[in-house]
Amino acid sequence: MSAHHHVQSSATPDDADLARWDDDGAPPAQPRSSPAAWLRVGAELGDRLVALSGRQDLLVTCRPGTRNGAPAAFIPTLGEVEFDAGLFAPLQPDEIHPRIVGDEDRYPAAWGVFVHEAAHAAHSVWTEPAGANPRVVEAALLLEESRVEGAHLITRPTDRKYLRTSARTLVMPDIAHPTLQGIEHAAATAALILGRRDVGILDAGETRAVADLCEQVLGENLLATLTHIWTAAHQCADHDATTMLTHAQNWCDALDTAAPTQPVPDNLTDLLSDAVGMVMDSTAATDAADLAAQAAATDAAAAKSKAQTQDRAQRADQRRKAAATAKSVFNPRGTTVNRDGTPAPYGNPITGTRRPTTAEKSAAARLSRALRAAAYRERIEERSTSPTPPGRLNMRAALARDAQRAAGSIPTAQPFTHTRRRSSPTPPLRVGIAVDVSASMRAACEPVASAAWIVARAAALTDPDSRTAAIAYDMQLTALTRPTHRAPERVTTFDALGGDHNLGDAIDALDHGLELSRPGAGRLLVIVTDAHYRPDETAQAITRIKQLTTAGCAVLQLTLTAKSQHLPGTTLLHLPQPSTAPVAIAKAATDAIRRTL
Repeated sequence: MSAHHHVQSSATPDDADLARWDDDGAPPAQPRSSPAAWLRVGAELGDRLVALSGRQDLLVTCRPGTRNGAPAAFIPTLGEVEFDAGLFAPLQPDEIHPRIVGDEDRYPAAWGVFVHEAAHAAHSVWTEPAGANPRVVEAALLLEESRVEGAHLITRPTDRKYLRTSARTLVMPDIAHPTLQGIEHAAATAALILGRRDVGILDAGETRAVADLCEQVLGENLLATLTHIWTAAHQCADHDATTMLTHAQNWCDALDTAAPTQPVPDNLTDLLSDAVGMVMDSTAATDAADLAAQAAATDAAAAKSKAQTQDRAQRADQRRKAAATAKSVFNPRGTTVNRDGTPAPYGNPITGTRRPTTAEKSAAARLSRALRAAAYRERIEERSTSPTPPGRLNMRAALARDAQRAAGSIPTAQPFTHTRRRSSPTPPLRVGIAVDVSASMRAACEPVASAAWIVARAAALTDPDSRTAAIAYDMQLTALTRPTHRAPERVTTFDALGGDHNLGDAIDALDHGLELSRPGAGRLLVIVTDAHYRPDETAQAITRIKQLTTAGCAVLQLTLTAKSQHLPGTTLLHLPQPSTAPVAIAKAATDAIRRTL
C-alpha cells in the first residue's frame, strides 16, 4: 500500500539562496538548523513510536521537508515514518526532547501529526493486491484516514486532543489544493471531516458547516450512502484488504452513479475551504477553552496542594510548640512559666494545698460510679451460620438443605447458627480544665480547685488509663494538677490576681498532655472564664477550640456572671452560684464518656 498523500508546499532555503549574502558585505547567513541536527529528535521520536504503535521495527526520520512534500508520511515498504521538522517551528532541535513524556504538550500540532502516522503504522497493515485499480486504492486510502484514527482511540483515548490538532495540519492543505474535482472533492472532504466526527475525533457541532455544505452539494441520499460506506470501513479489520477495497469500490460506484446528475458550484473549492476553516476554527476554540479549563483546574489543584502543605506544616509547627508548652507547664517543680516557656519568678497563683473534705470525697465517689456506668458497654453479639456444628440447629434451614440435596443441586442452606459474644472495651476519660485567674474570676477559684480534685480522683478510680489535668492561666501558665494516672492526694488552692490572658497556650498544653485531639476516649475541655479578652487573645483561643471540636472533643465554657462573653464553639453554661461548678463539670464529663463510641 502506497503512502497516503498530504499536499503541502515546502519552503526551506537551499545553499544557493544562502550564498547570495556572501558578496553584499553582510555576515554570512547561518541556517536555523541542519538535517544532522534533527537526527536526535528523529531517534527519540522512534523511541516514543514503540508505545504509540506497538511496533519495534520502524525507523523515524526527521528532517526539514519530506520526499513527497507531505507534512509526514508512513511508508510501509520501507518500515519508515517520515516527519517534516518544519512542524516543530519555531522550536529548534536543542529545544525538543520527545523522549521526555509530557514534552509533547509544547508542540501539540506536530505531535498530533506524529500520532496520526503512528495510527497508520499500527493499523494500515493491509496490502493492495497486484493489478488493483489505482482509483479504488486511492479511495481506500481516503477511507483509511479516519479508520486508523478511530482504531487508535480504542487503545489510546487520551490521544484524542492531539488528533484534533493534527486535523488542522493534515486536512486543510488537501482542501485548499485539491487533487480531486467536483463531487469527488466534496465527497473526500466529507470523508476527512465527517469521518473523523463519526469516530469521535471531532464533535458534531463543530462539523456542522461541512455537513450542511456537503449535503447541499452531494444531496441527502448520496451523503447518506457515503456515510454508510465510511462507517462500515471503520469496522474493517487491519489486515482485511479485500473488504477495504470492496468499500472503496462501492465509494467509486456511488460517485460515478451520481456524477452525471449532481450539479456542482463553480466555486466549490472556495466553499469547501471556508466550511473546513469554520470547522477548524471551532475545534481550535473548543481546544483552547478545554486547555484553559484544564490549566485552571491544574492551578486550583496546585493551590489546594500548596495550601494543604502549608496547613500541614503549620499544624506540625503548632504540635511542636504545644509539646514544648506542655513540657514547660507540667514541670516537676510546679513553677509558673511565661508565654515563651521560661520560668516566671513572680505571679504564681497557687496559695497552697489542703486535705479534701468529706463532701469532696463523697462527690468523687459518686462521680466515679457515674463514670463507670456511663462507660459500660453491652457485649457485642456476632452471629454466623455454617452447614456443620457447632451451633444451634435451625430446622427450616435443615429441611431446605435436605430438599436441595434431594433435588440434586449443591446445598447452600446453612442450618447451624453460632452466636459469639465479646466484651466491648470501656473508653477511658480525658478531662482538661483551664481556669482564668485574672482578677475578675476570683469567685471561681475555690469551687474550681475542688472540681479539679474531684474529677481527677473520680477518673483515677474509674479507669487506670483515664487522665485529667488543670491549668491556671492569665498571661502566665501554672499547672494545678498534672496528667498522671495517679489521683492527687491534696487539693491545690489558688487565687486570681493576674491580668491579660493566654488561653491559647493553655489549651495547647492540655491538648498535648491529655491527647484531647485523639479519638478513642471520652474527651472534655472545661474553660472557666468570663472571656473578657483582647481581640488577638480571643482569636487564638477560638482557633484552638475549633480544632478540638473538629476532632470530636467536647468543649464547655463555665461563666459566673451574666456579663460574660461566649467563646464561639463552646457550650456555654452560666453558674450564678460558683459552688455548683463541680457538679456541672462532673455532669459534662459523664456526658462526654457516654457519647464516646
